[in-house]
Amino acid sequence: MSDYRNDAFWMARALALAAQGLTTTTPNPRVGCVLVRDGEVVGEGFHQRAGEAHAEVHALAAAGDRARGATAYVTLEPCSHQGRTPPCADALIKAGVSRVVTAMEDPNPQVAGRGLARLEAAGIDTRSGVLAADAEALNVGFLKRMRTGHPWLTLKLAASLDGATALANGDSQWITGEQARAHVQHGRARSCAILTGVGTVLSDDPSLNVRLDNTERQPARIVLDSNLRTPANARLLSLDGNTWLLHGPNAPQAQRDALTKAGAHLAEMPLNDAKQLDLAAVIHWLGKQSFNEVWIEAGATLAAGLLDGGWVDEVRLYQAPVLLGSSIRPLYATALDKLSDAQRFNVIERRSLGDDLLWTLRPRLKSPGATLT
Repeated sequence: MSDYRNDAFWMARALALAAQGLTTTTPNPRVGCVLVRDGEVVGEGFHQRAGEAHAEVHALAAAGDRARGATAYVTLEPCSHQGRTPPCADALIKAGVSRVVTAMEDPNPQVAGRGLARLEAAGIDTRSGVLAADAEALNVGFLKRMRTGHPWLTLKLAASLDGATALANGDSQWITGEQARAHVQHGRARSCAILTGVGTVLSDDPSLNVRLDNTERQPARIVLDSNLRTPANARLLSLDGNTWLLHGPNAPQAQRDALTKAGAHLAEMPLNDAKQLDLAAVIHWLGKQSFNEVWIEAGATLAAGLLDGGWVDEVRLYQAPVLLGSSIRPLYATALDKLSDAQRFNVIERRSLGDDLLWTLRPRLKSPGATLT
């Protein structure tokens, strides 16, 4: 087996370990580590929760003295700074590993090549870039936030064959089937926050929580509500005290007081020329909260604002084999005069979920992507 194929084999195992932290590591990245000596795994581990031991520390503890002379396969460059836990680069040096292979460098400015440089200075052979694309996919949100200040935004849509999200009277339960709805729960679970607009709150009174067995962490819930029309008895305020209402400067003080008393956290945002919340400021705020991945379940107006502004990174469209006719609510509330102005997407994946079809799409328009400070 060639060196690269051998390294890729063990890195694939490290990536599978990292994926076990898919729903729990926020705001940290998902990282796995495998220690191999003489073709045998002597220790392995993954990062489980922020503030707890990193993947390398778990693997080194499992290996003990057998770590000396081993190769460490790590899905992200070992950290070189003191955070809530000590630097992992130092732990690998102290353990006496002879080689460190990483899937990719860490774009976190506190690391950004310094971890590998520290290992090399200690005489440890290093290699980076093994299964880099797989490592990128596992941590799209963390990597985007480190590079741009923005979280990764996934827009979830559910529609009929004729592009309806509901009947005109708001009836929408359920367009899609059980398998599609279960898949949505997994999308919520891996996200740091779930974002919606006040229109959805008023029409559906959703909980926006994860309803899966053995759920360890509930994402934050974010409502864009310029005038604070969210009712104080809304279901999403009764869950765990982790709901944020983003409002404009003219929101009534009485509503601010009532909603704060009901357990909501409030954050004031500037308005744009249309007297709606400025989405650039919202995205900036989301990044400042250290949200890596944000899952969006919203109506046609907010969906259009995010798509037209170039903020959406990925669309998950769950499409049911049903026709709802002409009296409907659409997916996307933008009126076009020219076909050339249409939103177009690259198809990443098509898959069946029972009778429904899931389209995973990436907008062809580039995100604004500017670093916000």
